[in-house]
Amino acid sequence: MTTEKIVRSGVTVGGWTLGSRVLGLGRDIVLANTVGASAGADAFFVAFKIPNFLRRLFGEGAFAQAFVPVFTQTREKEGDQSVKRLINQVAGRLGLILIAISILGVLLAPWIAKLFAPGFSDDPNKLALTADLLRWTFPYLGFICFVAFAGGILNSVGRFAIPAATPMLLNLSLIGSALFLVPLMSPSVLGLAIGVAIAGMIQLVLQIPPLMAVGLLPKPSLQADHPGVSKILRLMVPALFGVSVSQINLLLDTILASLLVSGSVSWLYYSDRLMELPLGVIAIAVSTVILPKLSREFAQGDGAASRQTQSWAIWVVLVLGLPCAAVLAVFGELILATLFQYGAMSVQDIEASALSLMAYAIGLPAFMLIKVLAPHFFAHQDTKTPVKIGVVAMTSNIAFNLILVWPLDHVGLALATSLSAWLNALLLLRGLHRRGWYEVHQPPWRQGVQITLAIVVMIQVGWWAPSSVSLENVSLIERVSWTAVLLFASGFLYLITLRLLGIRYTSMLMPPSVR
Repeated sequence: MTTEKIVRSGVTVGGWTLGSRVLGLGRDIVLANTVGASAGADAFFVAFKIPNFLRRLFGEGAFAQAFVPVFTQTREKEGDQSVKRLINQVAGRLGLILIAISILGVLLAPWIAKLFAPGFSDDPNKLALTADLLRWTFPYLGFICFVAFAGGILNSVGRFAIPAATPMLLNLSLIGSALFLVPLMSPSVLGLAIGVAIAGMIQLVLQIPPLMAVGLLPKPSLQADHPGVSKILRLMVPALFGVSVSQINLLLDTILASLLVSGSVSWLYYSDRLMELPLGVIAIAVSTVILPKLSREFAQGDGAASRQTQSWAIWVVLVLGLPCAAVLAVFGELILATLFQYGAMSVQDIEASALSLMAYAIGLPAFMLIKVLAPHFFAHQDTKTPVKIGVVAMTSNIAFNLILVWPLDHVGLALATSLSAWLNALLLLRGLHRRGWYEVHQPPWRQGVQITLAIVVMIQVGWWAPSSVSLENVSLIERVSWTAVLLFASGFLYLITLRLLGIRYTSMLMPPSVR
């Protein structure tokens, strides 16, 4: 797969992911209107975040990063029959583990709720509601981890569209639940929890036809005589921390936010959701397409090609991720007000969410770098190094949290997460350089200055951005129009400034080292 081909694959994944994230924003608009930042909303977001966190940890995080390199190596060296035996045995083991975890999650819901939201203990009704919601949302973990397993198979054989489009079903299910189940339920947020469980089942069913089409539909087997199964398990255990440190840090934010004033969990949720849009469209799309490619290049011993792949990934983060971070920091309040300031969501909620979004935006480029640097270690089947780095980053996040949460409240939690993300990204980059997997001898200073100047020009449009207070009595059409004009103008200024400084549009998605 050439660099041009992974650009096309990245655009494909990014396009589907963009559609999913835009739909996700539509979902959050509906949630903001129906539940806002209420105590019930806090309970649902905690109940949803716990299985969602475990899904990213076990499914998209540790399991996917351990499975894809072993799958690719087996396919390259041993052929299709060995691959089928591998996925059958992995499916059997994975099924047993997920069934056990799901049952335990349902049975231990009150204790899990208390563990992850200790601040709710002061409100027994809120804690009990969180536990009730968890009993519905926790089984989602089992479904979605199998979805991630199927996505790992499909991505490894170059089928990126279905795995990238699958998250849209969760958003559609939650929108439907908010509109039709929430009004019928008591408490109303129970309808959202049921929608999460329904989404997991639908997402899993969607994977069956494409797996059948490539002849790789797993037939679960409890045998474990394929060497790849034990290798995946060995790689998976340390990888639990490697690529998922940012998720662990975000969960720690939720735990500490539960100790703050009511609404803090929801403020962090809404700001995190906006940050997830560029993170998913750019970084996760890029990491999705480079992991199979890096794994294949490692299996073939092509170090030069893997360094070129890594250069492309870092370049895309720089040229697209940095301006996205600037937009969220400058236009965050306007975007939040346009999307969520209706119904149950007040001006004060928007202002509080905008402050934490600004803090998260500081770390957005680092979150993106982590997503595109960690796969290189996993492609080389090195899961220990990201673990060591992850432990350092997580420890630093705890320290930053304790230092910043008291003077800055929920904003301090977001800022601590961003600072620890930068530490994580820089340590990963240093690790790649020391092993000779990526060379950082001569950073592209010239291109960095060009991007910085373009961003400085772009954010000048922010002077015309209205506050959430001034938008309180403004219609939806006016808000959307005003936001669209300002964002379009800022994007246009960024692109035109880059062009005037010498960066051609046709080469924006190609790193200087491989043009």
